[in-house]
Amino acid sequence: MTSPVESFEDLLPGTRRALLHRIATAQSEGRAPSLVAAVARDGRTVWSGGRSCVDGHEPDADTQYRIGSITKTFTAVLVLRLRDEGLLDLGDPLEKHLPGTGVGEVTIAQLLGHGAGLAAEAPAPWWERTPGTTRPELADVLGEHPVLHPAGRLHHYSNPGYTLLGSLVEALRGAPWEEVLRREILEPLSMHRTSAQPVAPAAGGWAVHPWADAILPEPAEDLGLMAPAGQLWSTADDLCRFGAFLAEGDDRVLSAESVREARTPATPLEAGDWQGGYGLGVQLVHGGGRTFVGHTGSLPGFVAALWVSIEDGLVAVTLANVTSGPPVGVVAAELINIVAEAEPRIPEPWRPLPEVDQTLLDLTGPWYWGATPYVLRLTADRGLDFKPLSAGRRSRFVARPDGTWKGLDGYYMGETLRVVRRPDGQVSHLDLGSFVYTREPYEPGDAVPGGVDEQGWRGL
Repeated sequence: MTSPVESFEDLLPGTRRALLHRIATAQSEGRAPSLVAAVARDGRTVWSGGRSCVDGHEPDADTQYRIGSITKTFTAVLVLRLRDEGLLDLGDPLEKHLPGTGVGEVTIAQLLGHGAGLAAEAPAPWWERTPGTTRPELADVLGEHPVLHPAGRLHHYSNPGYTLLGSLVEALRGAPWEEVLRREILEPLSMHRTSAQPVAPAAGGWAVHPWADAILPEPAEDLGLMAPAGQLWSTADDLCRFGAFLAEGDDRVLSAESVREARTPATPLEAGDWQGGYGLGVQLVHGGGRTFVGHTGSLPGFVAALWVSIEDGLVAVTLANVTSGPPVGVVAAELINIVAEAEPRIPEPWRPLPEVDQTLLDLTGPWYWGATPYVLRLTADRGLDFKPLSAGRRSRFVARPDGTWKGLDGYYMGETLRVVRRPDGQVSHLDLGSFVYTREPYEPGDAVPGGVDEQGWRGL
């Protein structure tokens, strides 16, 4: 019988036991040679646990596993950094920056969101179990028929698409993808145990026979040009750090605004897949009243999952060294659920604003779109929260230097809110994407498009 290796802070004993029970069940029922998991809360790892088929060799949160397609999220962050520096636009065709690929008409945004219509895999032989030297050129990765669907029409997951993005990073940085990754993401986030090649202690990859309790070692190939799609090795601790970054951003790597953009759905969902989506290198899953953002990954011998619940301030990571078996994506989501339900996030104390801008204060309170009531509140970060009193379109806004406001989320993301004043300086109305919001519902004399009936409100 194995004995667990655990490290934890702050969580209650009952919560820790529930977390351990969940991963123990996953390792046993999933028949994984080993499995390790960790949970972070508000940016700090608060629990980790490991299980193994070999007594006394349980993994811990510092043991490396291969993380497969979680690598894509790192590659996407590198591309967004290039955009934020003005070196490219997401709407640019690939050909503008990486000519000669044969698929250069697809845009960078379409590649990031798997909406470019490219094939899911590289041509045979199976790229995950063969050396990257088998495909020394991009033409070898793309093959003779790389385009399967019209660009921008649907989400079709493409590993070669992320090979192109990695080559784009190399072309614009003038350095290998691995070197750029280390310098621009891993070092700033103190992810010292994440690397392109395994560094001890690292788990070996195994396949488990489907009908017998027998195991077979899997090869660990260097993927070459395909590395930006799935090469990395990492630990539960390091991925918890990366999950905290996906929740909050880090100006040393990528701003909170750009990270929020990455978490926004980028391409239409596949038919019947209404519980999930894909942003810019980030998977989105809705379930049990929560939204999880992050990524899953697999390569021969390994499965991995990283999920973040923004509202709960929680990150969960599950890693196993088996080709298939434990549902690590489900397990990571359930680890978040266990903590969130047993120990809900304690809100920060309410505090008054450090200062009050009377001009902004005058904008707060009820507004009316026609006869529909909305309320505008001033937020602690000097932004505006604008929402209907019943169900409807809610958005938050941030001030621009020109006196207008930019929508941050929801229906009005990116739209402009303007405060329109009368000649005497008094506020007349709000203009939000051409919709007019007034202080009273259809008040005569207000700036209501089409005017207001002179007789005003009346009974039957």
